[in-house]
Amino acid sequence: MNPLNPLSQYFRQPSIYIKLPSQGKYYPPGALELPENGEAAVLPMTAIDEITYRTPDALFSGQAVIDVIQSCIPAIKNAWDIPSIDIDTILVAIRIASYGHEMNFNTTCPACANSDEYGIDLRTVLGQIKAPDYSHPIKQGDIEIYFKPMTYKNLSDNNKIQFDEQRLFQSIPTDGTADATHLSAMSEALKKMTKITVTALSQSILTIKTPTAIVTEPEYISEFMENCDGTLFNRIQNYVVEHKSQAEMKPVKIKCAGCSNEYEQKITLDMTSFFERAS
Repeated sequence: MNPLNPLSQYFRQPSIYIKLPSQGKYYPPGALELPENGEAAVLPMTAIDEITYRTPDALFSGQAVIDVIQSCIPAIKNAWDIPSIDIDTILVAIRIASYGHEMNFNTTCPACANSDEYGIDLRTVLGQIKAPDYSHPIKQGDIEIYFKPMTYKNLSDNNKIQFDEQRLFQSIPTDGTADATHLSAMSEALKKMTKITVTALSQSILTIKTPTAIVTEPEYISEFMENCDGTLFNRIQNYVVEHKSQAEMKPVKIKCAGCSNEYEQKITLDMTSFFERAS
């Protein structure tokens, strides 16, 4: 922003301020600059931001999300480094700042298939998002395993690989006509999917302490995950999955207007739908 521009006083201003669930933890130096009160200012999206998140290639690569976040929350200098536990709070806050706190969504009752539109107050959703406690390690024998949330970069890279492999699975015939080439491709895809799981778990480990070493090197941790026994692997996976679910947006409770059935509806943060302008 040019301080000499006489129109600068008419530029967008912060609409809300938020405290990140992480409280600024897990960000590398230079990725986040919070004020002393720990509250990040959130600006409404510009017209350029709205065009950005409607660009398919940028959405798929994750760059659209990065550009919009850095545009709307100046305190975040490198959005690729955002820990996963902050993502939902950040995206909800940007939507509130841009379009207001009320959001309508369509839902279909699983009991009677009645489709209807419901409204929620995103301020309530924002208040329900909590950061999980990563301070307690997993202990097995004489080692201690400490954890951290994955970064947005980790999530984006893993999701892209997973999407490609799932698309490959969908291209393989399921009517019994798959040939040796198809079967070989399926086998390779399964190996890659397993590799994604190992990678995601490795990226969720902060430190492994042994009686003689404190291991933080990603390559050593990844090799450990590939070679540890199944029991410990499953304990690590359960820990990561449980903490991930604790940080996610809670589903909305719905009472069907057609049959009075009560059910829960998950709110998607998909950029193409979540950031539609309120009508």
